[in-house]
Amino acid sequence: MSVKNKVLAAAASLTLVGGAGVAALATAGTANAATPSCGPTCIDIYSNQFGNYASPNFVMDSFKQGDVAGTPIILFRQSNADPAEDFTIDQEGAVSEFLAAGLVSSALALHYGCTTGVFGPDGCNGANGTGVDDYAYEFMYSPFGVQTGLCVGVGATAVAGTKVTLQPCGLSGKTIWIANYTGNRLVNPQDGIGLVNGSDTNFSQPYGLTYPNSSYPTDTPRPELYTTNIDSFSTGAINTNQLWGARAGILP
Repeated sequence: MSVKNKVLAAAASLTLVGGAGVAALATAGTANAATPSCGPTCIDIYSNQFGNYASPNFVMDSFKQGDVAGTPIILFRQSNADPAEDFTIDQEGAVSEFLAAGLVSSALALHYGCTTGVFGPDGCNGANGTGVDDYAYEFMYSPFGVQTGLCVGVGATAVAGTKVTLQPCGLSGKTIWIANYTGNRLVNPQDGIGLVNGSDTNFSQPYGLTYPNSSYPTDTPRPELYTTNIDSFSTGAINTNQLWGARAGILP
C-alpha cells in the first residue's frame, strides 16, 4: 500500500488498511502473479541481464523458499508453481512520503525525495538538493499470497558487497528500494531501472541492487543478489546486471 495510506492508517487506528500500492507497478499486463493463488497483488521482479518484460526468464526468489530473516535473495527460473517467486508491494510511494514516515534519512531524501515543503526551494534546487521526488518500494515475500512480514533488503547499511536478504518490513530504509536513473516506475516493458537501497549514504556513487557479474542463475552455489556502487558506461547507461523490471501476471 502507499506510504501515505500507511501513515494515516497508523495514526488513526494503529492498523494497516487500504491497498492501492500495487497500482503503480501493475500498469501493464494481467493482474495476477507467479503462482495463481498469489492473486492480483503479486509481482515478479526480473533482471534485464537475463530477460525482459515479455520473457523475464529468471525472477527474484527466496532461496529454498526460506521465510526467516537473513534468507538470501537469488534469481531462479520463472515458474507459475514456485511460491518462492511470490512477492507483494508492502509499501510504495514517493521518497518524500517515506521521509514523512520516518523510514529514510533526510540526507537521502534531499537527493531522491526533495520537496520544497520540507527543504524549501533553495534546499531542493541548490548545491545539495536535486529537486526530484523518486518512487520507492518495499517488496514483501508472500508465498502463495501469504504475507510473511519480511521484505527484500539488507541487514546493515548498504555498502559495496552487502548481501541482499529477507529482513523485517517497515522498520527502516534497509528494505526500501528507490527507482532511479531511467524512470520512476518499476514496470517498464522497454527499459530496466536502477534500484538504490534506502539505507544509502553514498550519493555520488549510490549502492544499488546488483546481480553478480559473470554469474548465471543456474550456477551452484546459487549466486546471491548484493549491493554495490551503480556502475555505468561512458554514455551514462547502467550496466544490465543493475537494471531491473517487474511484471504482473501468472508466469508462463
